[in-house]
Amino acid sequence: MPVMSAIESAFCRSAPWRSFARCAVLPWALDGHALHGDVLEIGGGSGAMAAGVAQAHPEVRLTVTDVDGAMVQFARTRLAAHRNVTVQVADVTALPFEDNTFDAVTSYLMLHHVIDWGSALAEVQRVLKPGGAFIGYDLTDTRLARWIHRADGSPHRLLTPGELEHALRALGFTGSTVRSAFSTHLMRFQARTPAEH
Repeated sequence: MPVMSAIESAFCRSAPWRSFARCAVLPWALDGHALHGDVLEIGGGSGAMAAGVAQAHPEVRLTVTDVDGAMVQFARTRLAAHRNVTVQVADVTALPFEDNTFDAVTSYLMLHHVIDWGSALAEVQRVLKPGGAFIGYDLTDTRLARWIHRADGSPHRLLTPGELEHALRALGFTGSTVRSAFSTHLMRFQARTPAEH
């Protein structure tokens, strides 16, 4: 699995993004969902969203993963003061966790970087506990998103809201909602594993 482009890495590490992510993006992405218990963030990058979760939900046991070792090091340093957070390198298509481990898995603007996002979704489903929630947001397959990712050279496989919703249902997620936002450039999603799976 490839790492971020230099442009994206610099953006993710920037102070303006970290502040905006914590104050505005995180509440919008969670869409009223209260996190509890064991939470996994996949593709956590610089730890901007994780810092917001750790601050707002200090009782949550948060595991942050990213495939990019440099981003993991940056996130570890940034999140070191939060005792409820661990950060580690992990490939989302082969997560190093047991089945039924997490109460929630979050994904913030990273799924489109996973070429085999179908396998990533299957791994999310596997590590969630029965009744667990998959929550997040991502880019949609628009002309603008395609142009940006071609220009910066980052690996990507953009998906449409319909493709994501179909994939979630095919894996057995229930109550899935995928809603377009910001003139269809983004989509917000929530889904749950069945109470018994």
